[in-house]
Amino acid sequence: MEFRRKTLWSRLRRLALGADAAIDSALHAAGRSAAERYERFRSLMGAFTISGPTRWANELASETLTIGIAGLTVLTVLAQSSVRDASEDFVRRQPLAVTFLDRYGSEIGKRGIRQDDSVKLEQLPDHLIKAALATEDRRFFDHYGIDLVGLTRALTVNARASGVVQGGSTITQQLAKNLFLSNQRSLDRKIKEAFLAIWLEQRLTKNEILKLYLDRAYMGGGAFGVGAAAEYYFGKSVKDLTLAESAMLAGLFKAPTRFAPHVNLPAARARASDVLSNMVEARFLSAGQVDGARRNPATAIDRGRNTSPDYYLDWAFEEVSKLADAGVFGADRVLTVKTPHDPAIQAKSEQAVEQILRQFGPDYGASQAATVTMDIDGGGRAMVGGRDYSASQFNRATDAARQPGSSFKPFVYTAAMAQGLYKPNSIVTDAPVCIGNWCPNNYGRSYAGSMPLTIAMAKSINTIPVRMSIQMGRALGETHEGRAAALGRKRIIEMGRRMGLVSTPLTDSVALPIGAAEVTVLDMTAGFSTLANRGRQALPYAATEVYASNGNLLWKRDKDGHRPEQVVPVQVADDMNFILSRVPIEGTGRRAALEGVVSAGKTGTTNGYKDAWYVGYTGNMSTGVWFGNDDSSETANMTGGSLPAMTFKEIMAFAHTGLDLRSIPGVPVVPTDPRAGAAVAAAKPLQPDSDARLQQLRSGHLNRQSFEVISTIGAMFRDVQPSKPVDVSAAGGFRAADNPATQGKITEVR
Repeated sequence: MEFRRKTLWSRLRRLALGADAAIDSALHAAGRSAAERYERFRSLMGAFTISGPTRWANELASETLTIGIAGLTVLTVLAQSSVRDASEDFVRRQPLAVTFLDRYGSEIGKRGIRQDDSVKLEQLPDHLIKAALATEDRRFFDHYGIDLVGLTRALTVNARASGVVQGGSTITQQLAKNLFLSNQRSLDRKIKEAFLAIWLEQRLTKNEILKLYLDRAYMGGGAFGVGAAAEYYFGKSVKDLTLAESAMLAGLFKAPTRFAPHVNLPAARARASDVLSNMVEARFLSAGQVDGARRNPATAIDRGRNTSPDYYLDWAFEEVSKLADAGVFGADRVLTVKTPHDPAIQAKSEQAVEQILRQFGPDYGASQAATVTMDIDGGGRAMVGGRDYSASQFNRATDAARQPGSSFKPFVYTAAMAQGLYKPNSIVTDAPVCIGNWCPNNYGRSYAGSMPLTIAMAKSINTIPVRMSIQMGRALGETHEGRAAALGRKRIIEMGRRMGLVSTPLTDSVALPIGAAEVTVLDMTAGFSTLANRGRQALPYAATEVYASNGNLLWKRDKDGHRPEQVVPVQVADDMNFILSRVPIEGTGRRAALEGVVSAGKTGTTNGYKDAWYVGYTGNMSTGVWFGNDDSSETANMTGGSLPAMTFKEIMAFAHTGLDLRSIPGVPVVPTDPRAGAAVAAAKPLQPDSDARLQQLRSGHLNRQSFEVISTIGAMFRDVQPSKPVDVSAAGGFRAADNPATQGKITEVR
């Protein structure tokens, strides 16, 4: 037995040794074979060995190819989202076209497209097509969406001129941008534009791309495409255009607003001359053929005086577009929208702004103003976004973010009273207060001691809202003063958001309670309207009814719109109404007091007198007013109690003429202060401060109801004039936040 075990063990050992030897032998043989193959490969590749400059050139080419492939891969990934979104029905997709009516049913203007693509490409004048190609893309029929030759030429010309003289985008790229992208200048957009251009070239013929471009390009004046532009500017079919007219239209592709002939005819003619030169340079026409067009340039037809409320229409179109993008109107893109717009108040607002700026602007160093008037539920009645729409389409009522100064204090008071910390008759103390190393001052650089809360608002005491922020935080259990103030400011921001300050970020800073955050006129007016509406949110709206092109009712605000929420307790809203009603009686807003009409409101003036506000309301409607300068430069000591309060009075006194007056909730119809009636009666319009040089602004002789009747009758007999278009190419405008000089400044006073 023992012998058998030894024999078995010996056999296993011999087997293991044999296997090991076999493996070693196989590996050795494989190694020798691999070495021989490597030597043969090295000998073969030796024939391709290079050195010196040739080697470096080869290395550079290899690295360039590697980086190029990697970059192309990244660009392809970035462009995938836009290509996925580009649906095959883009040719049939129709932009939004809206006709707006006022509250009485009369047309006040149009926004969106004015388009005519009924003329076939072969019916267009040959010189119009040549003018477009010579100016926008001479190698259109020779490239595949991206013209590297043209791009190189443009870069060379621009480098020599030290500026942008020529563009490198092809017609296909411009069409891709018009169909699928925005006008935002960014690398991401250019990447998507390039890939979409190739995508379009794969799916459409050159003639189809050219026709789409000529039909969809914005040509100014609210016209999209050469067909609509020919009718709008020259009153004729595009098929009947002369060479001079074709050159003028082709010049609009680059900058439709700057070169629009109805806005700047000399600039339009100069641009048309450049187009004619391009046609000669491209050898489409000879110098002799364009000589007649140079000597007899085109002239646009007179569209007459434009009286449409353009700033209001721009805002209304944005609001309707949001509803359309949300799918509220289904597939309908041609709409008629009834608005709460009041043409009489609009005309009076524009008149008041222009006359007050003309008469008093130089004395106060103020060049711009903005106003919003709305029903207390948020319905927009009138809007002035600036002094002159033809000079600047930037809407200062909706898009300019400015510091509100003390006109922000009602939001602080409301937040504190909603927390149950104060009542209108609560006694507060005006005394020094500091948060860290910041200590706010009052307008007069002094302190008034103890007073009722109502007087603190009327006198616009700065220390009180700061103390309120601290008290709100302490009521939440925080004992540290700085942290308590931060908690209080958080409550203030939340209340401001609920009341309607939603368009701009309410930046938290120690000076927030006295108006350091930036807001818009529209939001401020909505916020005050919430108080007039007994605490129900008054979100601004521009549409009451929306109809399809066939006349069917698509949407009605009363039935389909947003339901107002109760964002401020009713009693708190009533108390705030009473507090603010004292401002025009015995406070900083005396020049805003309306004779025979109870009103409430608040003045606001920022540090350095850069912005001046008055925002107020009655039981019927609200109005917000801002005065200042686009560059945020300082005015000559202009306060909210001067020009803004005067403008408020001019607008609201007219708006309430012949109106059934409603009381403000929480405010007695008869002032409780016997001196108030005398104060109201004695208030003279347009007499800021005590400066005798400022004369009274005289209003018209018609009351509001008469104005409305005459306007409505007139609308029945006059031809509807096209409204002034949105300047889509001019996105310029000033925001105070963009000025480095305003950063870190502390808002103060009245």
